[in-house]
Amino acid sequence: MYSSRRQFLSRPLGSLLESATQKEDDMRFGLVTYLWGRDWNLPTLIRNCQDAGVKGVELRTEHAHGVETHLSASDRVAVQRQFMDSGVILVGLGTNWSFHYTDAARLAHAISQAKASIILAHDVGASGIKVKPDALPDGISEKQTIAQIGRALRTLGQFGQGYGQEIRLEVHGRRTDQLPVIRQIMEVADHPNVRVCWNCNTTDLKEPGLAHNFELVRKYFGQTVHVRELDDNAYPYRQLFELLVISEYTGWVLLEARTEPADRTSALRHQRSLFEALVQLSKKD
Repeated sequence: MYSSRRQFLSRPLGSLLESATQKEDDMRFGLVTYLWGRDWNLPTLIRNCQDAGVKGVELRTEHAHGVETHLSASDRVAVQRQFMDSGVILVGLGTNWSFHYTDAARLAHAISQAKASIILAHDVGASGIKVKPDALPDGISEKQTIAQIGRALRTLGQFGQGYGQEIRLEVHGRRTDQLPVIRQIMEVADHPNVRVCWNCNTTDLKEPGLAHNFELVRKYFGQTVHVRELDDNAYPYRQLFELLVISEYTGWVLLEARTEPADRTSALRHQRSLFEALVQLSKKD
């Protein structure tokens, strides 16, 4: 809940519309513009999502859609308008900002630029930004780096709250893709606006197994989960979806595809159908 009218009104219009139309038990399918959308400009991206029946998208930075912090105020309004007119929801911005750096100036720059991305996300009608914990550097105690990342996230969580933007920590990086490490980072961050973006890494399967590791961070989940191709048998997607359904996850499941199909729109449509089948099977169990 928002504690004041100002906080409510600070949310971007796209986020307000999303909240108004989403059913409480919905889990929805979207796309991360990692490989399949990297070279699509914004109109093409939106059209292909419409054609594939995909209702939401997370825009990765430095891709052909061009939604970057250098956009003017009028350009930002135009981006928001394109999404509002399309029926495709701009779920968030996928930034590459991370906060493990040993150099203080580089860390300060990353935090400053992440704040700029938060403002951009608000202006274009998104509901959050994705950031990364990228690494635990050699020669520095893990505890020190974990604390540094957590403090940076708390700063961004506080800043983002004023713009109605969720800070989504992707489970990613060298040694920072371990769920016990992510939990420690989140315990330091200790802010309700800082959330975890599950990322379907092979490290999720480490002993004592997926269910245990899922539970380590489930209470921190935000509005986004990243998956790879759902017909990739190397990851137990059936079990993951059962865990999502049992724990009443109601956010976005975003495809961060890694393959290179000849027809990406058709492949995206197929992945959506796999998502829908997995949801229904998991609800029956």
